[in-house]
Amino acid sequence: MIHIETFLSTISSLLSSTPVVFIVMLQAISIKTYLLVNLIKTNNKASKLLIYFLIFLLLGSLITDFDWIFVLSQKLFLNGSENKFIVFWRRLSWGSLTIQYQALALFLEGLITDNFRFKLRHKIYIFLSSLPSLFFVSMGLFNSNILHTAEKPILEFLVEKITCFYVYFFLMGTALVYCFITFRKKTLPRLLIKQVTILLSTLIIPFWLFDLLQMSPFIFSYTLEWLNNHYLYVSCSNIFLTIALLYSSRKMLGLRFLNFNPHVQSKVDLDFMEKFKVILEQLSHVTNMQELNHITQNFFKEAFTIPLNRTYLYLRNAGIDYKTYQDQRSTIYSDAETFLATHDKSLCTYLRNNKILVYDELAFSNFYESCPHRQAALNFLDTIQADLFLPIYQKESMIGYVIVDRAARNNTFYNSTEYDEMLIFASYLGNIINLMRHKNIDVLMQQEKALQDELYQKHQEINQYKESIRSFFRSNKQKDIGIIFYKNRRFTFGNQAAKEFLGFNPNIHDGHQITRSLKYIAQEVETYKIPQTVFTKDQNGNKLVLAAVPSIEKTNVIVSIYYPEISDLIKKQIDILKDPSEWDYLLYLETTQPGKLINQLIPGSGQILLNFKIELLKAALHKKATLITMAPSDTLAMAQVLHTISLREKLHTITLSDPVTTHDLAAKLFGMNPIFGQKTNEKPLLETLDQTGTLFIQNIHFLPLDVQDYLAEFIRYGFYHIYKSERKMTSNVRILCSSDQDLGALVTQKKFSKKLLDELKTTNIQMPKLDQLPTEEWNELAHGLGEQVIKNQTFKKLLTLNEKDKAKILSKQPLSLHDLKEHIQEQLKQKSTNQITHEKHIDAAIETSEPELAQAARLGKHALKDKKMMSTLWSKFKNQNKIASFLGVNRSSVSRRCKLFNLK
Repeated sequence: MIHIETFLSTISSLLSSTPVVFIVMLQAISIKTYLLVNLIKTNNKASKLLIYFLIFLLLGSLITDFDWIFVLSQKLFLNGSENKFIVFWRRLSWGSLTIQYQALALFLEGLITDNFRFKLRHKIYIFLSSLPSLFFVSMGLFNSNILHTAEKPILEFLVEKITCFYVYFFLMGTALVYCFITFRKKTLPRLLIKQVTILLSTLIIPFWLFDLLQMSPFIFSYTLEWLNNHYLYVSCSNIFLTIALLYSSRKMLGLRFLNFNPHVQSKVDLDFMEKFKVILEQLSHVTNMQELNHITQNFFKEAFTIPLNRTYLYLRNAGIDYKTYQDQRSTIYSDAETFLATHDKSLCTYLRNNKILVYDELAFSNFYESCPHRQAALNFLDTIQADLFLPIYQKESMIGYVIVDRAARNNTFYNSTEYDEMLIFASYLGNIINLMRHKNIDVLMQQEKALQDELYQKHQEINQYKESIRSFFRSNKQKDIGIIFYKNRRFTFGNQAAKEFLGFNPNIHDGHQITRSLKYIAQEVETYKIPQTVFTKDQNGNKLVLAAVPSIEKTNVIVSIYYPEISDLIKKQIDILKDPSEWDYLLYLETTQPGKLINQLIPGSGQILLNFKIELLKAALHKKATLITMAPSDTLAMAQVLHTISLREKLHTITLSDPVTTHDLAAKLFGMNPIFGQKTNEKPLLETLDQTGTLFIQNIHFLPLDVQDYLAEFIRYGFYHIYKSERKMTSNVRILCSSDQDLGALVTQKKFSKKLLDELKTTNIQMPKLDQLPTEEWNELAHGLGEQVIKNQTFKKLLTLNEKDKAKILSKQPLSLHDLKEHIQEQLKQKSTNQITHEKHIDAAIETSEPELAQAARLGKHALKDKKMMSTLWSKFKNQNKIASFLGVNRSSVSRRCKLFNLK
């Protein structure tokens, strides 16, 4: 308790000290001078008289403040004794007191009076106020020999007391009583009531009370002597009033004080654009007029906190019968249309120039400066009981309007920032209404989705280009060229780089893939004496170029080994492209991960297979709905490749074996209107897979026709309807379909939707028939698939397919890649003379039906670095040996990763 008393005593001593009071008065003078200068510069004709009152009020207050400055300066810098100038300024301060309060009383009354004019009582007050002022000025001019205020005549003291009674009780009392009476009539605009309330509560009444309390010892004393040398009260009152002046000035200017601003001001809403993005997305998917009202109500609720049932959208000449509504909307629409039809063009021009009608703004502007058009607009808003009327224009024609009910947001005024936000919304809304009326909203939405698809495809192509460039940066870290000499069926290293490229002795490892390529190219050059070039792969799977030329003496062959340049990859196959301008896709096939996946699925080249793989890569790089036309056994592998390349997380497969006759599948895909089925918490697939999934429907021709139409709508526009409902939902799901039927013939027989076929035929992947491939392409495809069967290099020499084996497989006429792989595996088993039991699927990534395992198999040894992938493999196999066999890596590598990721 003692500490609190000490603290309060210290604060009291500090605030009552002469230097502190001096600083406080200087700050008050600075702020008031700043306001005075700005008022003098103002050119506001509507409130010019009120500005004059404020100028006189500030001048009188400044004279009083300077009186304190002069007195305090004497005590701080001189001996503290008074002089003639101090006495003169003190009398001038008393004379300014009546001017100050007379200006305040007139300002307060003029503020709440429209078209203020001086009346008789005002002239009487001004006359009475001028008498004390003239008296004190006269005493200062003609009785200037007094050196101390205590030496003033008794008459002067009496006049000072009378002046205090007059200004504090009579003048201010009558002004405040008039203000309260006017308030009770409730005829003032809400903006003005808010302004006067702020002024009275934060500035005028505190200012009046502080002055009254400060002068009360003098007013009610029985002696003429009164000296107040304790400055605590003066310091505290001026600090409070200075803060109140700053606060009220800022607050009042934001509320259009004296029409300094054309609209109520407020801070910019930084979150508006985030809210508006949601509304724009909703507007982009709207398909009927009924949805617009709901979107409008949501926008005004989220952006301006207006209840949903207080905002309505009315469309003119839209064929909507508002008389069917069982509320006041029909009356409001009728009154609004009557107003717009009966008033002249000048009022319509006024309405268009103002862009938006706000009742509080109009009432405030009309209070100080009335005009016929503004009064007519006010009467119109009174008739329809609206706070806000927002017209919607399209090419100079009003096609609709938004009306907000009266007092929908009773405690908050609409500000200029919100006007701009509303006008932006109205502009977009007008365009949407115009598009819907001209029946081309569907075309717009289709174009928007097409642009989004094209943008996605370009983005994917750029990523492939970057990846291909990065692959060359990685391979070109080693710029050396390896040299190998071939003579008498033996290879000799010509430099150290050759050893580093190979990492083994080709004379010992006869069955190695690179050794076979070296022998092939060397023997070809040795036989035909012309340069030869082939591609192979190093131990890390990177492409290598083997370029062989005969020596000058023609006695041996010189083989160069190096990593390929871009030109090396392209010039080999560019001549067999259907369109040579698609060389970039050829580059992506050879250098990017999607290209590797496609080459793994179809390990062959040649004109037919190469162009098919390019078409497959194109389809994989966009997100359009794709129809897969090939043997049923190959469709799942193809869908998994497309899904993996599109970098989506979930692949959901629906396999149809018979025509669907129930609504269960439709409900599963799109959801079901609760009216036609039981309510369920299960989300439709198009919602569950949104943004992250791919939906693959095998045997799409078994879908019911109405479900096919729903699916066609989703593919075209990017939104779908809840089954048996008008409710729309947006989704971003990749659609893949397969069918082995002639869909065109089914359309003719009315067994398949023409709408869906039109959407699917734009991207149709049709596998070339294997029995129609040229012999060279067939052999290369069979050889590539055979290479995939056995990963162990030791067995490859023993189990290589020869020309006889390939012909035998071709004679069985495999219809699909799956069949071809099975025939190759069977043929290789028959060739195994050493009872080799190496259990390895042809391609784990293609054989498995689980997308996670397919992705792991394609990654191979790179899957070891992915903790999530390793967790999936462990939960599936629960065995390190099986994981190693699945990925084609050593068990020790799997063991190290399992310990690192704590997989037990």
